[in-house]
Amino acid sequence: MFGRKKTNRQANLFRTFIGEGCMIEGKLICETGLRVEGEVTGDIESAGDVVIGSKGTVRSDITARDVHIVGKVYGNVTAKGRLTLSKNGMLQGDLRAGTLVIEEGAIFMGSSLMEKPETGKPVKELPLPEKKGKSQRTQAAG
Repeated sequence: MFGRKKTNRQANLFRTFIGEGCMIEGKLICETGLRVEGEVTGDIESAGDVVIGSKGTVRSDITARDVHIVGKVYGNVTAKGRLTLSKNGMLQGDLRAGTLVIEEGAIFMGSSLMEKPETGKPVKELPLPEKKGKSQRTQAAG
């Protein structure tokens, strides 16, 4: 009853909303989810999910559990879980994520590093058997 711990479900709630026409400058630290439809300049850290809506423009580095980009992001993004770049979304910067979804039509300019969602460790590269005298490499979990 009293002193209950926050659940992961509470971190999913979008209790912080930056609306269209609103401009914020500075570092944002949120215990719950964040939705941006306005403009943000400054780093964003959230224990929950972050959604950059279709009207949102963010010039910052983002760290959150899951990140969904429908608007524009200029900066690096770290998603401990899933990063989704929707068909009208744009990310100009590097990303780290456990799961990456890029819809057809989305714009991504940067590099990506995939990590195992449960451990946060980078995926190891393993060599494939050589074919016709050429060596090929791919990423595999390990």
